[in-house]
Formats: sequence, C-alpha cells, structure tokens
Amino acid sequence: MFPEYDVIVIGAGHAGCEAAAAAANMGSKVLLITMNMQTIGQMSCNPAMGGVAKGQIVREIDALGGYSGIISDKSMIQFRMLNLSKGPAMWSPRTQNDRALFSEEWRLALERTTNVDFWQEMVTGILVKDNKVFGVKTSLGIDIKGKSVVLTNGTFLNGKIHIGEKNFGGGRTAEKAATGITEQLVNLGFESGRMKTGTPPRVDGRSLNYNNMTEQPGDLNPGKFSFSGTKPLTKQASCWITYTNSEVHKELEKGFAQSPMFQGRIEGVGPRYCPSIEDKINRFAERDRHQIFVEPEGWNTIEVYVNGFSSSLPEAVQYEGLKKIPGFEKVKMFRPGYAIEYDYFPPTQLKSTLETQLIDNLYFAGQINGTTGYEEAACQGLMAGINAHNKVKEKEPFVLKRSEAYIGVLIDDLINKGTQEPYRMFTSRAEYRILLRQDNADLRLTGLGHKIGLASEERLSNVIDKKKKIASCLSELNKLKASPEDANSLLLDLKTSPIEEKISAINLLKRTEIGFSELIKINSTFETTLKEFDKEILEQVEIIVKYQPYIEREQKLADKIESLEDYKIKSDFDYDRVKALSSEAREKLKKIKPETIGQMSRISGVSPADVSVISVYLGR
Repeated sequence: MFPEYDVIVIGAGHAGCEAAAAAANMGSKVLLITMNMQTIGQMSCNPAMGGVAKGQIVREIDALGGYSGIISDKSMIQFRMLNLSKGPAMWSPRTQNDRALFSEEWRLALERTTNVDFWQEMVTGILVKDNKVFGVKTSLGIDIKGKSVVLTNGTFLNGKIHIGEKNFGGGRTAEKAATGITEQLVNLGFESGRMKTGTPPRVDGRSLNYNNMTEQPGDLNPGKFSFSGTKPLTKQASCWITYTNSEVHKELEKGFAQSPMFQGRIEGVGPRYCPSIEDKINRFAERDRHQIFVEPEGWNTIEVYVNGFSSSLPEAVQYEGLKKIPGFEKVKMFRPGYAIEYDYFPPTQLKSTLETQLIDNLYFAGQINGTTGYEEAACQGLMAGINAHNKVKEKEPFVLKRSEAYIGVLIDDLINKGTQEPYRMFTSRAEYRILLRQDNADLRLTGLGHKIGLASEERLSNVIDKKKKIASCLSELNKLKASPEDANSLLLDLKTSPIEEKISAINLLKRTEIGFSELIKINSTFETTLKEFDKEILEQVEIIVKYQPYIEREQKLADKIESLEDYKIKSDFDYDRVKALSSEAREKLKKIKPETIGQMSRISGVSPADVSVISVYLGR
C-alpha cells in the first residue's frame, strides 16, 4: 500500500509542516502523517506570528526557503513592527493572522509540493532495528517504511486538558491525545518529562464594547515577513487593549480552591514568560491590573481571542471574571480557556542536527523538545527536515552557528543547556543580536539555503542584486559632499554640531539626529542620487553606517569564538580517561556528547578549566 519514504513526518503543526516542505523541496519522498487533515498548520493558541525575537526567526525561515513567512503574509490581517523606538537589533515584525486562512494556506502549500504524500491516522510507535529507525506503526496496525522519521507531536503525547476540577485526555480541545510513542521511547532509553501550557477563552466579538478599550491599529505603511513577492496589506483589522482590575481579580480568586495549578493536579512546568491570569494575580499580588489584548480571529468571523487571560479555572469563574473587564460587561463566551499537560523529551538527548543520540535517523522538533511558540517549532521543523533529507541522501549535516541565526542560538541552547521550562526565544539569548537583525536575514542565510538546494535561484539572484545596490549606495554616499553653507542651518535646527569644512554624506549619516529624510534636505544633488534606491536598500545602508563599529566588534568576537567550532570531538571519545576533569563536567560531557570544543564550552557545568583540559588532551 505504501512505498518506502525517505522522510516520514509525524504531526502537521508548525514544525511538521516545515519539516515536510523542506525535505520534499530538497528532493526527498515525504509522508506527512496527521490525526486530522482538517487541522494542518493550525494556530492552536493565539492567531499571530512573530514578535520580539520570534519575528527574526520567521524571517530566517523565509530566507532559508521555508514557508512560514509566506503563509503568514498571505493570511495576515494586521502588521506591526515592534520596538521601533529602540535600536535595529530589537526591531521585530509581527502579524495578526486569520486563523482559518493560515491553516488553509499551509494545506494548499503542502498539497502543491509534489513530493509530499499525506496519511490521516495516529502513529503509535516507531520501527527500530539495531538502534536505527526504519519506519512507523499506526493505530490500525499498519507498518510504513521510512529511511528517517521526524517526530513533531506538539502537545499531543499523553496530553491531558484541565478546566477547574475537570480533566480529560486530549492533545487540543475536542481532539484526542496521542498514546504509545512516549512509552516506547522510554523503553528505548530516552528520558522524558511533563510540561504545561495554556490558552484563554474565546468570545463573541459582537458582545464586546470597544468604546471602553484602546484601539491598536496596524502600521501606517505595513511591511511583511517574506523576502519573496508576497503583497503587503492594503487594509488592516485593529486589535484592542483593555485591563483587568481588582474586581476581576476578586472574581477569579473565588475559583482558586478549584484551580488545578494551585491544588497540585498539574505536574508539568508552565511557561514563565506567558503565565495564566490566576498565576499573574498570585505572583504579582501588588499589581491591581494586567493588560489584555483583544485580538480578532480573522476577516470573516466574530470570534475573538482574549490574549493575556490564559486560564484553567472553572468555566463559570472565567466567565464571571471576564464580565468585570472594561468592554466585556456583556460578553458571550464561545469556549473556556484551559491548561494542557503533555510529554516532552529533554533536548540534551539530541545532536546539533536534531537527530537523537540513541536512535539513528530519528529526529525531534518542536514542543517535544521542550519549546513553546509557533516560530520556535517551525524553525526546528525546518532544520530537522533539512537534516533528515541530508542524512538519507548521504550529504553533510546542516547546522547554523550562533553567530549566523537565531535558529542557531535556539538549537545550541536546547542541546547544550536543555530546558526545565518551556523554552521561548528572546533577543537577550543571542550574544550577536546586532548581527542577527530581522532586516538582514536574507543577506545572512539565503546563500546557505540555496547551497543546500532549498532557497530558489530567484531568491539568490535577488540577494546578490540587493548586495550590489547596498554597495553602490554606500559608494555614492562617500562621493557626495556637504558644504557648511548647505548643511549648517539644518544641523543647528536639529541641535547637532555644525561643520567647518566639506564632509561626506556618509559621515553626516553617522549622526543619530540625521536620517535620509534629513540628508536630502541639505542638497538637491543628494535627493536626486538617493532616489535611485528603494526604501529597503536605504534602511540597510543607514543601519550599516550608524552601527558599523558595533557590527565590526561583534563580528570580530564571533570570528574569535568560532575558531573553537573547528576543533571536533569524536562521538565515542572516552571522558573517563581524562582524570583531571571535574566530576560534574565528566557527567555532563558523557551525556551530551558535544561535537566540538566550542559546543563543550557552552554546556552548563563545564568550566573553562575543563575546556582547557580537554583541549590539551586533544592536542589543541
């Protein structure tokens, strides 16, 4: 009934979709197995993509040739660039999306991908022989052969949903949990754990009074995620902001005695940076209000997502609390919020390719690795799909460095440090964040994506053209000169020091007070020359000019650290032979099995002295 596949992907969430698309577009024969063909690419939580650090990841996925940026652009109803008041390393794109359209666009994209086949059923186990995976077993008892398997099970592995004192099995509301895989993996020697996440109630937008809220419109000139030809929005939907208050908190506190979180019925650890409303009230008792984002679910629906009100309290308690929020006085609730517990596998059991150390050709991606967030899952799926393809086609592994991408930071953090709570990406996790900006993701990564056969020839051509235009613009700015007669009146108005002799336009642009809009006022020649370059090129050039010292400093540091990545360590290296190692370092190194000295240096519990000992032992 089934041929042998190169790559079998289990789960069709954000990780599974990217894994299937990547492997198929690189030339592998792929089978995508999901329990429900109607929920491919579903946004299980809020209908939005991107945000701080997460927006950078979406742009990186797109630059490499993945689909998340394109799907987000095709389904967005609002676009905002966050943190524009800060430096460009912090600028982060975010879209509000049409939930149904997002899922539909993902399914259409996959159905148009020639090498992807689909099968709807639960997978109950993997087929393993001699520590190597060779397929999967389904609930109908069907064995499907595959040269590699990517597990992207999300919250479905032994998932349990909690609403007040009620709990029941489920991987998502109204969907059953997946069983069998955890138990088999534990029997094979894997370590597993439990994590928890939650979601807020959904409500009827017709029942809300938006006059009692603050409108949050999209950007005046909306951007987009993808570097391809997707179109920016011509109309946008607004989100709204309101707040809880002491009355809301009092209503919710009435249900604390029935809270599964406070009564110990939830074993899993939840995301620290996205706590439930009851957790916020409990942990931040000194605060009399918490922000609520009121987010429409799409163009053609009245359903609204109440961001900031995640809860597992009894449904009646949730409803009474909602009614005390300004604008929610007459609210009608579609469904209550809930908490969900699920199995995960500590990611220190993985290689840098996301292949497991215990079983060859078996890959984990997404929430199974202890992460939270669509974007974190999608980039892991992309990397797992790429590496599963490369492994079965006998090609070199594809691993991104910390200095190359937020994706590299995320995977490096997971495999070296592990996580005791759902891992979420922040700009603060990246030591080279001035290099890893959202605006230059294509310049950083499209060449790499093209080299492995994922990013198209057209994508590469666009990047080459962009680099030429940036170089040309920088050259022109060096040639253009401003005289004191032309410039000083404007400089004084801008409260920046006047010039005493002619200087280049590039030196004027280095000043914080001067951007291109100010520069073209100095001399009509400037305006004529700069009209040749579009907004994207001018933005890149201004960042390069203003932040050049910081960019160069980070690049030098990255180059210095990178030299450690060239020193390889064999996977069967015997750390017990190195007597000078600390006992903690020996234990960690035997468990994680770092592939390079650089990776070793980032493992928690391995000191610089331990790194030096190994370096000397290896003759480095």
